[in-house]
Amino acid sequence: MSSIFFWRKKREEEKVASDSSTQQQPANQANLTQAKLPSRSAKKGIRSLFAISKFDPEDLQTLEDILLQADFGLGASEKIVAAVRTEAKLQGASNESELRKILAQVIEAELGSDRAQLNLSSGKLPYVFLIVGVNGAGKTTTIGKLANWLGEGSWSVVLGAADTFRAAAVNQLATWAERAGAKLVAPKSDGQDPASVAFEAVEAAISEDADICIIDTAGRLQNKSDLMDELSKIRRVIEKRAEISEVLLVIDATTGQNGLSQAKAFTEVAQVTGVVLTKLDGTAKGGIAFAIQSELGIPIKLVGIGEGINDFAFFDAKEFASGLVA
Repeated sequence: MSSIFFWRKKREEEKVASDSSTQQQPANQANLTQAKLPSRSAKKGIRSLFAISKFDPEDLQTLEDILLQADFGLGASEKIVAAVRTEAKLQGASNESELRKILAQVIEAELGSDRAQLNLSSGKLPYVFLIVGVNGAGKTTTIGKLANWLGEGSWSVVLGAADTFRAAAVNQLATWAERAGAKLVAPKSDGQDPASVAFEAVEAAISEDADICIIDTAGRLQNKSDLMDELSKIRRVIEKRAEISEVLLVIDATTGQNGLSQAKAFTEVAQVTGVVLTKLDGTAKGGIAFAIQSELGIPIKLVGIGEGINDFAFFDAKEFASGLVA
């Protein structure tokens, strides 16, 4: 992404330098300023739709086949082809270059969302993020990358290890917390109630005047009623102390249409506000992003493009569309 603007708290000296006649802000309100962070692009992870198959401008049915192979799904593929066909007729487009340009515009228009940015503007600190998704999708890695990114913007971050059923998850999150310079609130005992860990993490964020509290959760989908009960309980105990700003669903882009099934299941129980698409590292078929946003109306907010701490970017519809059509 060519330019990413983010919000960060003003440094203490900036507050002192501000107009002393300004009325003091209410407690728990952030004094915010816009700051430019290092740009990061997901383009290297976007696999072209035409890396293998050729686009035949004489037969748009071949385009539908290509989209299906890229995990767009039948409904989305038919919708895109119909839009391309209509726009091509209006513009008098017929050659491959013109049709590719129209295809990119159609995909970008569908994926663009005014809800794609993280909810970090209310000023009600700490901002609390719940991270949900099946085990192995990349939740913990996403948390580490996000915590590091926020730290670069001078945000203070507390991580809550509420996936208490897997010791490996807690240990992995501890490693990421250390790398990102974030405080970790871990279970005090094996199998501690996840909601109590989440509550303790939010309490720690409040007591330490932290800006962000990110809560890792378990990823079991075998019994949706149990998952619903657990996530509902976590929400209830957190909301006694703070608002939940985001519920981010982490989806492994390599899972294809199964990722859409996961997204549907979690939206039923978790009040998801945004999707994080992980493992978009050149092997994934990126159509799943379109399918999720088109069918569920949930914006893609973040993407993961590798295992490194900086292999992370905010989703950009134009960049994504141009990468797919390149």
